[in-house]
Amino acid sequence: MIKLHNNVPLIVIDVQSAFDDSSWGKRNNPCAERNIEKLIEHWNLNQRLVIYVKHLSKNKDSLFYSKSETSEFKEMINPLPKDIIITKSVNSAFIGTNLEEILRKNNYPNIVITGLTTNHCVETTTRMAGNLGFNPFLVSDATATFDRQSLNGETLNAEKIHEMTLANLHEEFATIKKTEEILAML
Repeated sequence: MIKLHNNVPLIVIDVQSAFDDSSWGKRNNPCAERNIEKLIEHWNLNQRLVIYVKHLSKNKDSLFYSKSETSEFKEMINPLPKDIIITKSVNSAFIGTNLEEILRKNNYPNIVITGLTTNHCVETTTRMAGNLGFNPFLVSDATATFDRQSLNGETLNAEKIHEMTLANLHEEFATIKKTEEILAML
């Protein structure tokens, strides 16, 4: 089994109250936040770095509007003073932020990624991490997504979207693991 070095940061993407809004529709993986919390607890217990990413919008109608309550982290997210909080306004946590600089400066070739949603900001950040030469591990049961409408109006099931996104990323942009597998690698 591969062992991850003790300096591997955990990146937690967009675990914000906005995703509790009913307008998103049906979601898969109701245990995602519990698994994210388990990973955070382990990282904190072992004094590992957690990088929290928060999506903020300038659009007053957005659930992610920077001055709205829904743009805040969910209650389970309590960054410690040693942790880093990055804000972004696009899907990738690498665009318009200093995330790449932080990872390179601290020589973090491996990263562990979790968050919301699988097929948006998590996928975009994971793809960019792989393209930038990092070795991302994406935690499949510590991310989730919502049903979507196809171009022809058909409802696309959240679980199938989740599975397809993970299949697209696995072994090309990232290594896909479950929470318990990641914990066993530390």
